[in-house]
Amino acid sequence: MSKSESYASVWDALADTPEQAANLRARAELMQKIAVRLKQHDWTQAEAASHCGVTQPRINDLLRGRVSRFSLDALVNIATALGCRVRFDLEAAYDRPPGLSPGITGQRTR
Repeated sequence: MSKSESYASVWDALADTPEQAANLRARAELMQKIAVRLKQHDWTQAEAASHCGVTQPRINDLLRGRVSRFSLDALVNIATALGCRVRFDLEAAYDRPPGLSPGITGQRTR
């Protein structure tokens, strides 16, 4: 019998590293927010593509949540074309920086 693994999020399960999971999570969140903006305008996909400076198939990929087809740069460009300002918030994922020994501030572990 195999042991099942549990993950904090679907992105952690899909990604090989925490960095990849964070990138997937950021792209997915940005895509969702762009999709909401597009729906508020009630544009066709072709109209949305024209406003965003991309092709209609790219808008279709975005609306279908195809995260792997978009970089953060591409999503920031689309959001900016919609007149949105993109901001990122950073929050600590650890009590201390990774690689530091518990209880010893500023000393790296080997």
